[in-house]
Amino acid sequence: MTMTPINPELAVAQTIGEKPVYRASDFDKVGKSRPTVYRILRQLRDLGFAEQVKGGYYTIRSCLFQPFSLWTNLLPSLQAMKEARYFGLSYNENDVKVAREILEGIVTLDYRAYELTQLQAPHLFSIYVDNTAMAAKMLKAKGFSEGAKGRVAVLPQTGRIENEIQRVYLDCIAYGGRSMLDAIALEVLHREELDLHVRGSFKAEDVLKVREELAAQPKT
Repeated sequence: MTMTPINPELAVAQTIGEKPVYRASDFDKVGKSRPTVYRILRQLRDLGFAEQVKGGYYTIRSCLFQPFSLWTNLLPSLQAMKEARYFGLSYNENDVKVAREILEGIVTLDYRAYELTQLQAPHLFSIYVDNTAMAAKMLKAKGFSEGAKGRVAVLPQTGRIENEIQRVYLDCIAYGGRSMLDAIALEVLHREELDLHVRGSFKAEDVLKVREELAAQPKT
């Protein structure tokens, strides 16, 4: 899959500050004309950083505010998440059990992060597969329905996954939300397996929280 190139001009979007929902007018502070703002928003949507919701409102992934130098490394994760398909059957842990039995691929995000860190109870089962259409067909044959609330996420395998732990780490940063805590835990516990140039930037209070929770885990 060919990745959309990143225009350095997009880095100005980091100056808008983090909040749940944005309007195009929120970008006025970047000092660009309105046509340029819409072009920037369109490119951010193409890359997977932004999504247009109702009317002229947008949501933006928190990873937009990671160092610009990290963006290229996040691109495979963002592109995969843009094309993710979600499925549900019972909408509980049984869905994950069934999906594990019938799908072959590389598990990432919640469930893989939990296996590696034991930090947070997993919820969404995300798996990279070679053929999303075939995976969808297999799930639907078992009674799964496709919809945004499904607990099984099927992702196309984008980019080369040579360092599996590093890809999970980047996926967690790209996904944002609670997954950022998983990314921090991965960096704390598997730092030596992450390349220096792909390290994320995290809030000090989140790092402290994760370190405390990891330190409180029973030692085996």
